[in-house]
Amino acid sequence: MTEMLLKYFRTQQKEAQSEKRFNTQCPFCSMQCKMQLVEESIVSRKKYTVTGIDNPTSEGRLCIKGLNAHQHVFQHDRIKYPLLKVNGEFVRITWREALNTIKQNFTQIQKEDGKNALAVYGSASITNEEAYLLGKFARVALQTKYIDYNGRLCMSAAATAAAQSFGMDRGLTNTLAEVPFTRVIILAGTNIVECQPTIIPYFEKAKENGCFIIAIDPRETATTKLADLHLKVKPGADAALANGLLKVILDENLVDETFIKEKATGFEEVKQYISTLDLNEIAEWTGVPVQAIYKAATKFAKEESGMIFTARGIEQQTDGVAAVRNFLNIVIATGKIGKMYSGYGAVTGQGNGQGAREHGQKADQLPGYRSIENEEHRAYIADVWGIKKEDIPRKGVSAYEMFEKADQGEITGMFLMCSNPIVSNPNANLVKRALKKLKFFVAVDMFVSETAKLADLILPTSSYLEDEGTMTNLEGRVMLREASRPCPGEVKHDWQIICEIANVLGKGEYFSYTKAEDIFNELRKASKGGIADYSGITYERIKKEKGILWPCSDTNQSGTARLFENGFAHEDGKAKMVAVENIPVVPKESISMEFPLYLTTGRVMAQYLTGVQTRKSASLSARNFESYMEIHPATAEKYNISNNVLVKVESKRGSIVVRSKWSDKIRQDTVFVPIHWAGSQNVNILIAGDLDPTCKMPGFKVSAVKVSSL
Repeated sequence: MTEMLLKYFRTQQKEAQSEKRFNTQCPFCSMQCKMQLVEESIVSRKKYTVTGIDNPTSEGRLCIKGLNAHQHVFQHDRIKYPLLKVNGEFVRITWREALNTIKQNFTQIQKEDGKNALAVYGSASITNEEAYLLGKFARVALQTKYIDYNGRLCMSAAATAAAQSFGMDRGLTNTLAEVPFTRVIILAGTNIVECQPTIIPYFEKAKENGCFIIAIDPRETATTKLADLHLKVKPGADAALANGLLKVILDENLVDETFIKEKATGFEEVKQYISTLDLNEIAEWTGVPVQAIYKAATKFAKEESGMIFTARGIEQQTDGVAAVRNFLNIVIATGKIGKMYSGYGAVTGQGNGQGAREHGQKADQLPGYRSIENEEHRAYIADVWGIKKEDIPRKGVSAYEMFEKADQGEITGMFLMCSNPIVSNPNANLVKRALKKLKFFVAVDMFVSETAKLADLILPTSSYLEDEGTMTNLEGRVMLREASRPCPGEVKHDWQIICEIANVLGKGEYFSYTKAEDIFNELRKASKGGIADYSGITYERIKKEKGILWPCSDTNQSGTARLFENGFAHEDGKAKMVAVENIPVVPKESISMEFPLYLTTGRVMAQYLTGVQTRKSASLSARNFESYMEIHPATAEKYNISNNVLVKVESKRGSIVVRSKWSDKIRQDTVFVPIHWAGSQNVNILIAGDLDPTCKMPGFKVSAVKVSSL
């Protein structure tokens, strides 16, 4: 008996001491922080510990989301098997049945309604390999022109503006390592403290070194507290504010004339337009005093180095491209680009928001940031894929426009990967209605999200702990996300799912990969010679060098840390300035007697995007378990709204119910609601479907609403 007890205790002790270690990257924001998850088995339970791993970008730091990311992976309601909707209920089926169901329905839809009746909706959270493969899948396996992705709602304005101004788009033109040594920084529409917390030490070091920080935001946030000057702009007036800054710079003759003469075009057009503007009128238009505009402009222009960072605050508008281009006009006019400690940064939102927009998920794009309408580009990619150039479909439409076409009956089937468009898109009621009209809808996800609930078939996908592949962070640094934890149940990787569907559709010869690295090697070839050239990057090099900054066209090249030192990416080597009018081409919704307040939206630190993953984390949900409306006390009193009560927020498109939160840190004509909740708290129900005419970005940041107590 004693011997048996000793044997039992030794077994328990051995189990208690067993542990597994998994190196990976945070699945959330664009910092892509490296981390290690330690899984300890202690008798009948498991204990998880997360620590940061040193790397060039986040330097081993983790935020509250990264520390708790694993919690959603082990949720009991994670999907582990294919689910088919039968009589309104999801039932478990085999993968063979799932693939045959897809084959039958996709084939029938395209036979009845044409090739372009099928649409593919992608994600900026998947790996570069999977983003590349999804674009190839749409064009080769399905032969449809309709593919776009949720990054359209995030980075399209900044990406388009940078491409137009500089000839190429990479999140940061310099590495973060230069930030602490710049002399002045403008943070335009970005709340990095809550959205990218591990980036903050770079800005804190800059401030310690004497950098002057200017923040532009309608609200006082944790980020504006870092600033020496806060311009509390009226929602939607960012382009006009940039014109005000330019006017001061031009009137005070603070431009870099040598830089403009040698490295820029369009300056005279901008100068002529700016001369017609009145600074007092701009102050009235933007809500920012003349003195503050003058101080910000002269401070930025006079310093020897400076950087401008933009994010969703100025980008998610119907003139988002114009607004960003106007801030780039400031960078160009002052010569603060293409040199040490000076440059531009678009603070990418999603984990692979940079890489996912480079290799073919966008409606008008082929791998390497090539254009799908360019004959030379089409021929090159056709050769890589082993098909005829004529067989590559032409460009489709943007993410939201695909739902409009589904609502109109032009798109009748959809394959959706790792996204939740009912919550993330504007005019959410239309999106929901459109999805219900589809003849067949397949969703690939880890959970039955608000969107997946409407699917006919859900396919279970792997998590960041299980799915190896490359991600490109906000610097443009290509990183290898290790992921060695086995998939639970019958879960498959996104790339495996794509390949298996392509195979049953008779296109398996084009998708014969055995591991993620095989796909990356084809991506390298496909991107070679393109703007986003990865051809010199290999898995082995990434592991050894802890990431490589693109473009990198040779395996002996170290990558490109600073862009535009030897000229810009346009054919003439020059940056392009353009005059931006105060009044946008697509009118923004104005406040009125019926809808007297501006609504703007954003994020909170403990949640991420539509909350499908973070709301599954007990630790994160405990910090923000419901949505809210931030409102100035004076405004609240005017509309008889008490603090911390349920209120109705209503626009022309619908209404939501959230809890009131008094704050004297927001403009009195504005209310703020975060984006992470669904159902009756889904703020995107209130947002119009108006789009930026250039990049098709919805105008999330400006809506007219009314508020009332329940």
